[in-house]
Amino acid sequence: MIPHPTGRALKTFQSRMLAWFRAHQRDLPWRRSRDPYRIWVAEVMLQQTRIAAVMPYYQRFLARFPTVQTLARAPESEVLKLWSGLGYYSRARNLHRAAKIIVASHDGQFPRRLEAALALPGIGTYTTAAVLSIAYDVPLAVLDGNVARVLARIKAIRGDLRHPKNWRALSAVAQTFLASQAPGDWNQSLMELGEVICTPQSPCCAECPVARHCRACVQGLTDEIPAPRRKRAPVHMKIAAAILRDPRGRTLLVQDPGAHDTVLFSRMWQFPALEVTRLAKAELEAHLRKTLAITEISLEALPTARHGVTFRNITLLPFLANVGELPKLPRTRILPLKNLSKLPISSATRKIAAAVAHPMTR
Repeated sequence: MIPHPTGRALKTFQSRMLAWFRAHQRDLPWRRSRDPYRIWVAEVMLQQTRIAAVMPYYQRFLARFPTVQTLARAPESEVLKLWSGLGYYSRARNLHRAAKIIVASHDGQFPRRLEAALALPGIGTYTTAAVLSIAYDVPLAVLDGNVARVLARIKAIRGDLRHPKNWRALSAVAQTFLASQAPGDWNQSLMELGEVICTPQSPCCAECPVARHCRACVQGLTDEIPAPRRKRAPVHMKIAAAILRDPRGRTLLVQDPGAHDTVLFSRMWQFPALEVTRLAKAELEAHLRKTLAITEISLEALPTARHGVTFRNITLLPFLANVGELPKLPRTRILPLKNLSKLPISSATRKIAAAVAHPMTR
């Protein structure tokens, strides 16, 4: 039986979900507080990122920026350095920008009103609903991939869940099912169920507290709902990067937004690099002549590395060049190669730097 929006079945459904969550929820650090700042930081970090990957970053980030005021006062470079390796760096930039607005315009408190929260940089409907419901008990239902999958199975909604028609239907279902007396716990219970029980493949229906209410389970459709999403065809790229090293073991990093956007280094400090085709070494040499005025250089190929960003499959082609002197130009930094972590760099840059420790066998 499926719970009717106004019937006793809905109350039973809500009670079972809440009781299950309160008894079995995982002990996650952002669940130990109703501080909207801590919840907000967690929700932003968890966007498109697994919980296991987020945990150490979350702990370090809050140790350095325990309040929205400390985050707002920090330079962007320090925020990016602590985010380095987590990916999707626009999240960190928007978090920092939003913190400044919260301090300047909202007395240092995450806004309680829906419109004010949605006006913050990087804050969408999901993040707003999550923070306001968990921190302030605002009766707003969340809808992300996990919640959508749970609701689609309960209601046996077929097809691509991200199709606008289906997503609107699921949004209405989410709000109808919301336990308004405990919206924070309710939203987290659906997220948790999608994470640990109602998984994309092989859901654990025997352990589900609301299996009896699930049409997909009753009708044997859990393997068919939701329908597989059409994946974008992968794009294969090659990025050649030059590690310039002077006699003191120092290297050169550049910060060129144009190059960053092209070669996906997230507009952070990086080695001189560009996307190449077949003649990687020659193309990189030409790039160094054009951008750094280096006319004579000997590039030594280092072991390649793989890097993935959404639908892009990237082959990193590092080259080492020992130089007598590093060029001193605007928007560049010279520092010991071993001290790269002192600057905000992407995981791709870390992979390129690691190749120096493993030169190719001649």
